[in-house]
Amino acid sequence: MLRTNGGGPPHAPETGVRWAPEQVMSLAPDEASRKAGNKLAAAGPWSGAGCDRSGALWGLCKGSGSKPYQTVVDTTDPAYKCSCPSRKFPCKHALGLLLLWAADEQTVQESAVPDWAEEWLAARKRRKDQEQGRAGSGATAKSADPEAARRRAERRAERITAGATELEQRLADLLRGGLASAEQAGYGPWEETAARMIDAQAPGLAARVRELGAIPGSGPGWPVRLLEECALVHLLDSAWLGRERLPEPLAATVRTRVGLTSPAEGPTVRDRWMVLAQYDTCDGKLTTRRVWLYGRESQRAALLLSFGAAGRSPQLALPVGTMMDAEVTAHQGGRPRAELGEQFTPPVAVDAPPAGGSCDSAVEAYGQALRDDPWLESWPVTLTRVIPVPDADGWQLADADGGGALPIAAPALARPGLWKLVSLAGGLPVTVFGEFGHRGFTPLTAWPEDMSETVPLI
Repeated sequence: MLRTNGGGPPHAPETGVRWAPEQVMSLAPDEASRKAGNKLAAAGPWSGAGCDRSGALWGLCKGSGSKPYQTVVDTTDPAYKCSCPSRKFPCKHALGLLLLWAADEQTVQESAVPDWAEEWLAARKRRKDQEQGRAGSGATAKSADPEAARRRAERRAERITAGATELEQRLADLLRGGLASAEQAGYGPWEETAARMIDAQAPGLAARVRELGAIPGSGPGWPVRLLEECALVHLLDSAWLGRERLPEPLAATVRTRVGLTSPAEGPTVRDRWMVLAQYDTCDGKLTTRRVWLYGRESQRAALLLSFGAAGRSPQLALPVGTMMDAEVTAHQGGRPRAELGEQFTPPVAVDAPPAGGSCDSAVEAYGQALRDDPWLESWPVTLTRVIPVPDADGWQLADADGGGALPIAAPALARPGLWKLVSLAGGLPVTVFGEFGHRGFTPLTAWPEDMSETVPLI
């Protein structure tokens, strides 16, 4: 059951509100951390645990050594500090402390902050104040030498243009030789081409080339998929080579797609932002964390990205099923990527899911998004009153009133979240948030018909 702020004013949620255990678990970087955190969610290992109304909590956790681990959590971001050697964020001690705080008000009571915790909390507050001061004074991170920055940008654009021209020739050779040659040649030539795109400083093109190289071994029907993806790569090459003739919003999307950094220079929106989903993907070298937000008043979605090197979890972590009064600044381009700015209140539990629609409205929303970004693989949508039902190819989400239906994407069929969704629904309508694209719908979060809880599905 989600805890609410007791009916406080919309833009001033009560501080110190304790989260539900499900919201704490949504912060865990992996399944091993969830299990380890659960084991520490009891009073036994802890001493000196406490919290205050500002959203801070702390405690000493007994470990294998003579000294207990000092664990501090600032729930307003949230952020964590622990003296253990773990490289995960949050570590199992922070998760255990949060779970204990969520479930046991007797063990984690309001008290004075100990000195060892106050030092870190005070440093965080000073840093936040400094950042807000810089923002208020209009300070920016512009280059000290704009002319040098312009020359660097021009040189990189020339390299990308050379790389896009070479890639066009590679695609033309493939079509002249026939798609069957891609299966015979194997992955090596594609990896070589991808390396050339990296040399051209076009990581976006390199990623697409690697995806092309993986298609011939992807099973029946691969020639059709390869031709479709080659067409999209050709469209991106052509758009880059003719970017001067494109309208600026589409040109910004093209720059982002080839791998240039998209600055967060869009409008800043203050809203009550709901944390709808959080999940990680890893390519072996980099872990990418995606956090989906939804503005209660603006009714717009925002995607926060955070990155961690191999073996390290990204530091950004927001509890799914909570809401915060905060500012979000959009990036340029067609995708809803944004940066989280100042947070005016700690996260509190939401009392209702985001506004949604039918399966047909989801298809329409994705189609409209494709006009701004033809390379968009999926779009965030919320489906209301849908029922998961099996079909010949797997599962689908069908409108309860007998309207449309969306197939669940193949990768999601193999995840435990599907069965969690089926169990939650029990044959009754549910509200589901997820990503919908040409490969189907990927469910990320669900709410039962009585809206009593927020259930992460991934």
